[in-house]
Amino acid sequence: FECCETMATGPSLEQSLEEELVGNVYNYTSQVSGSTLLKKGNLIFDASFECGNLGKVDYISDYEYDLFIRPDTYNPRYRVWFNFTVHNVREEQRVIFNIVNFSKTKSLYRDGMSPVVKSTSRPQWERIPSKNVFYYKCPNHQKSYVLSFAFAFDREEDTYQFSYCYPYSYSRLQHYLAEQDKRGLDFYKRELLCHSMQQRRVDVLTITSPHNMESTAATLRVVFITARVHPGESPASFVCQGLLDFLLSQHSTAETLRDNIIFKIVPMLNPDGVYLGNYRCSLMGFDLNRHWQEPSPWAHPTVYATKQLLVELDRNPKVDLDFYIDIHAHSTLTNGFMYGNVYEEEDRFEKQAIFPKLLAQYAEDFSWNQTSFNKDAVKAGTGRRSLGGCLQPRTLCYTLEVSFFSYTIGSSHSPYSEDSCIHPLLSLLRP
Repeated sequence: FECCETMATGPSLEQSLEEELVGNVYNYTSQVSGSTLLKKGNLIFDASFECGNLGKVDYISDYEYDLFIRPDTYNPRYRVWFNFTVHNVREEQRVIFNIVNFSKTKSLYRDGMSPVVKSTSRPQWERIPSKNVFYYKCPNHQKSYVLSFAFAFDREEDTYQFSYCYPYSYSRLQHYLAEQDKRGLDFYKRELLCHSMQQRRVDVLTITSPHNMESTAATLRVVFITARVHPGESPASFVCQGLLDFLLSQHSTAETLRDNIIFKIVPMLNPDGVYLGNYRCSLMGFDLNRHWQEPSPWAHPTVYATKQLLVELDRNPKVDLDFYIDIHAHSTLTNGFMYGNVYEEEDRFEKQAIFPKLLAQYAEDFSWNQTSFNKDAVKAGTGRRSLGGCLQPRTLCYTLEVSFFSYTIGSSHSPYSEDSCIHPLLSLLRP
């Protein structure tokens, strides 16, 4: 694959990107420099929509384009998520797209993962055949890693959309929750936890039998779940919605769980980052999963409000906060797996191994071998580590990871579809 000329020399790659790629392209027409006549096949790129990300397009020819990811807002270190549309195509036009400024050296694109695509006449996301996808270190572009993929357009009237993985937007979540509100379920309650910096809702959901909401019993057992603190990790939202679908169902196991447990769920911790098409950071460029120790009510309002609620539950003598689980997606590993904490108390350490072992026993896509317990210094500000240190010892704190790509059974890969991303939690709940 041919790469175009390198980016400006002198400043670092991150500095150059911060200066050049401050917004998404909007109906950007790609054609030969100086040409004013728009013809079929002069592709028009757009990423100015919710969850969109494409900062720059360099025209190489009618058959090849260099594309630049827009870095996370106020944080040029992170360049992974992309999501853009293309129209004004020519039937049977074959192209090569080179995404030339990835910030990650490791990627599941090296292991068979491929971008997803849909079009106006075929609205279901599909993976591009992996034989047409290449991820490599490019000698140009300051030796950044490049994703190149070949694609053939077949319908001139269609608009095509390409994405790093299946998107799950803030608006999609709000629509889903509005539909649950209409059901009038007496075991479901939706409340506003706080607003993000851009004034988007951060919801907290309570799912439990009505008698638990009004209970005067001595002890109430609570499981607290959060997701999407990293906005580009869209599989986390599919897992979370799958869990909600199950807990709100009439399945006998779901009814038993509701009778005995109060589920508190914050399904989207970083709505601004999701909306803006960031991969890792909030509007202000913060990795919110490094600020749980001392979150700021101004800079990290969603984490601050969530931690306040957790601490309030932890201090309530009538509440046993059994679990805290934070759902993520992993960009370099396959399968579902967990991260847990390391404790000096042997009983506490052994107790926290039980739940991931159960998941590994009942869920074919969950790996006990990849599950690990650590106290790495770089992870000190994560929800799992911080809450594991400040909540009472009875609370088991985990990060649940699900692969962006697939799970393995023996030597075979089973890629996740948009629907099957729900498996890592639901498999345990099936009879």
